Amino acid sequence: MTAPLHPLLSRRASGVLLHLTSLPGPHGSGDLGAQAGHFLDWLQSAGQTLWQVLPLTPPGAGVSPYQSPSAFAGSPWLVDLDELVRCGWLDAAVLQRAPPFPAGHCDFARVLPWRAAALRAAWQGFVARAGAPERQALADFVQAQAHWLQDYALFMLLHERHGEPWNRWPAPYAWRDAQALAALRRDAAAELDFWHFVQWRFHVQWQGLRAQAQARGIHFVGDVPIFVAHHSADVWARPQLFQLDADGAPLLVAGVPPDYFSATGQRWGNPLYRWDAMAADGYAWWAQRLAHLLTQVDLVRIDHFRGFESCWAIPAHAPTAEGGHWQAGPGRALFDALRERLGPLPVIAEDLGLITEAVHRLRQDCGFPGMRVAQFAFGDTAANPYLPHNYEPLTVAYTGTHDNDTTVGWWQSMDAAQRRKVLDYLGPAAAQEIHWALIQSLSQSVARTLVVPLQDVLGLDGQHRMNTPGHTEGCWRWRFDWSQIGPEAGVRLAAMARAHGRCAG
Repeated sequence: MTAPLHPLLSRRASGVLLHLTSLPGPHGSGDLGAQAGHFLDWLQSAGQTLWQVLPLTPPGAGVSPYQSPSAFAGSPWLVDLDELVRCGWLDAAVLQRAPPFPAGHCDFARVLPWRAAALRAAWQGFVARAGAPERQALADFVQAQAHWLQDYALFMLLHERHGEPWNRWPAPYAWRDAQALAALRRDAAAELDFWHFVQWRFHVQWQGLRAQAQARGIHFVGDVPIFVAHHSADVWARPQLFQLDADGAPLLVAGVPPDYFSATGQRWGNPLYRWDAMAADGYAWWAQRLAHLLTQVDLVRIDHFRGFESCWAIPAHAPTAEGGHWQAGPGRALFDALRERLGPLPVIAEDLGLITEAVHRLRQDCGFPGMRVAQFAFGDTAANPYLPHNYEPLTVAYTGTHDNDTTVGWWQSMDAAQRRKVLDYLGPAAAQEIHWALIQSLSQSVARTLVVPLQDVLGLDGQHRMNTPGHTEGCWRWRFDWSQIGPEAGVRLAAMARAHGRCAG
């Protein structure tokens, strides 16, 4: 029997994919400040009701949001520093002394240390000047979020002192000796409170932005990576839930076999779950994780959904993904347990890549829409499932995702034969504005949900792509400027939304 569909997925809607770091602003990378509110205004004027973001958690290796040190924490680098000035905790001169940052991309090597110093200055200002109501609000937050926040703060403190990976820390800390951690909590209370403070401000600012979105009829689409980083608070705090050896190192790591993106596959390096251990307590960690995210967003895109049916398990010592094998996942049992705890699940299943009939069946049984990416549509015959005429209503259609080239870059990289296939489908006039032709085709389809990366709305070329899978350098850095948008893009999106029944109401 198919699970019930969440109401947000039962009506036609459209939206834009843009991570918060890609917003403009004066502090080196986008954040939860005024520019995020301006983008909500633009979405509303463009007739859009969805804003899809990448994971909100702190980035990890390669500044990737998919390699986070925590599955629960908010990224400190998204905290709006101007709000801390308005609160009276951060001296405005700190921001005025910022080095010049580039406008078109995030120079994380310079931005992150500078933002970290500003956050620590704000914490010192809070300690010196905060009133009793603010101190109580912070204490209440720490108590309410203790189930993840205490471990996260300890992890970050130990990470700064001892580096990574956590299983190389001094043994009392690596293996969580109760007396050693109690002494650390006592002796480093002020340092731990800094991490609590940053998470509190992220929480307050994010909830404020979400309230602005709700007032405009806009829903956030969040992103939950299926796996977590080995060097993370989650694996350190619950090693029994992961496939680790006696020294705490991964036995097998996640990735994907050779595919469209890479001839040698992708070796992500995340440890695999012990699904048997998770099943023993009713998948409590997953329930906590999803429940936490659903306090922040309205819909959840689960990355690499096929891994719940079976995942590509790579020996940890292997340098590439080619020597992996398929290992069974929890299947529907996980989602039945989550639905029992949380109710109908507002989940979008990222079902891209090598998808078997068993994966299709799992997604359909769970009642989740899958994803269809138009850039994958033109390689063979008219039966290609990514062609818009083959969509089913329970589908989220994309021109491309954060892992794809921009539509203009994709078009420019094609040979003449490939372009002919695209024009045979979209019509010869599509060559003049390939991005708008593709958006229009998807918007007209029966797919209930449409999401378009902002780069494609703006018709930007491949220099503006967000991520190149398999590359560790130069990714996740793209930012836009309001001068790139102008009035036309929003007007055209709004007209499409109205014509194709995707407007609110």
